[in-house]
Amino acid sequence: MTTATQAPTPPSPSAAATPRSPSAAATPEPGGLPPDRPAPADRPAPPRRPAPLEIAPLRHWVRWILSAVAVFVIAQLVWTLFTNPQWRWPVFAEYFFNAAVLRGLWLTLWLTAASAVIGFALGGLLALARMSGSPLLNSFAWSFIWFFRSVPLVVQLVLWYNLGYLFPTLGLGWPFTYDFWIVEFDTVRLISSTVAAILGLSLHQAAYSAEIIRGGLLSVDQGQIEAAKALGIPRGRRFFRITLPQAARAILPNAFNEVIGLLKGTSVVFIVALPELFYTVQVIYNRNQQVVPLLLVAAVWYTIFTTVLSIAQYYIERHFARGAERELPPTPIQKARAWLRRVGRRPAPSLPAASVAALASSSDHEQ
Repeated sequence: MTTATQAPTPPSPSAAATPRSPSAAATPEPGGLPPDRPAPADRPAPPRRPAPLEIAPLRHWVRWILSAVAVFVIAQLVWTLFTNPQWRWPVFAEYFFNAAVLRGLWLTLWLTAASAVIGFALGGLLALARMSGSPLLNSFAWSFIWFFRSVPLVVQLVLWYNLGYLFPTLGLGWPFTYDFWIVEFDTVRLISSTVAAILGLSLHQAAYSAEIIRGGLLSVDQGQIEAAKALGIPRGRRFFRITLPQAARAILPNAFNEVIGLLKGTSVVFIVALPELFYTVQVIYNRNQQVVPLLLVAAVWYTIFTTVLSIAQYYIERHFARGAERELPPTPIQKARAWLRRVGRRPAPSLPAASVAALASSSDHEQ
């Protein structure tokens, strides 16, 4: 059997003369483009990239101007404190720890503490009466708050101090009569200047505290109270363990503002000749005519205790924020410790660039 085979076609002279390889096919001819790429006329031009934008920083000219003015005013004040002899700092140092001034300071702090405790206790009762369903209690609490917020504190102090003009005696007896057959007191002896000051400050503070406490209680989500009712929690425990701790976050800032205002407001009791801090300072500078140094003594003492109350406010608010924030803000002491740790932690020494290059070349040689 014979098998027919087709002879291979010989390559053309042109193909044999010009062998092509993958590298030769991609090599462009001199002065031209590669044969497999289109001509420049057929290829679209690449899109031009936009020039990068230069971001100009926002210039707060007004902020810088106001900051410069503030720095100038502070610098001018500090310069005046050290250069003006009329401040009379030796007189200030002499009377700052004076025995009479310290007695007046103690009376100021005692009046503030007593009036704040009585005022906030009575204010809490008034707030509950304002939120009660009894129209009589609601009306009484509203009338109390309306009256003592309307009458100035100075007028209240003078009225309590001169209550003996209205009622020479006070006591217990038959109702709607002045026959005090059970017990009877002389009003002038009963309501001294100290008692009049505590009554005026406490009742005045109670009117404002009632609204502060009521606002804090209203800020608690009603769903919390409804859930506590559904669980059968008693009313007293529901108020002290659920409602009040949540309301404290809203009550505390305004409450501390009121206490700080009460600390400074005790200076009004000079109207009833009570020797608190400001009255004592007045008596001293009326004798020696050193007005400015003695006023500085009172101002510095007020500033010290206001600062103490502000620090206490910060830590108490931080305590009550534990149930509302995931991470409590650091205290000033914690911030100072963190700063000291950052300062004490020194960075590792860095090698020079030549040493780094030598180490890199030696590692490459070993590989």
